[in-house]
Amino acid sequence: MGRILAIDYGKKRVGIAVTDPGRIIATGLQTVLSHEVLKFLQEYIAREKVDLFVVGYPKQMDNTDSESMTYIIPFLKALQRKFPDIPVEMYDERFTSVMAHKALIEGGAKKKIRQDKALIDKMSATIILTSYMEAQRRGNTEN
Repeated sequence: MGRILAIDYGKKRVGIAVTDPGRIIATGLQTVLSHEVLKFLQEYIAREKVDLFVVGYPKQMDNTDSESMTYIIPFLKALQRKFPDIPVEMYDERFTSVMAHKALIEGGAKKKIRQDKALIDKMSATIILTSYMEAQRRGNTEN
């Protein structure tokens, strides 16, 4: 069984998280610059089997697409062109950055660490992946 890889795509940086091969635990993997993400994924997939991409789906509070979709859609198309054999699923990413920041505060992280946007992006990808996995276990496939 291959891993599930989650992507929190942003204009500048991309947070990436993966499951273990047994798909039990989600772990933050890396934060990469947006223009380098496809190269990073190609190198990672050359080493590890990935069965599914889960990409954060930015939605507004009223459940409509957020403005971020204007740059995520071209990324999704490039991702599907580059890796046509790996399916892509979108998963609601509302509040993941807030949750990541809150987790750092509750974990006692100092202010300088909490301001590390790359860390927040990686944690957000981990939260997206964890939420996705929990929804799959519950049989809830809605995002």
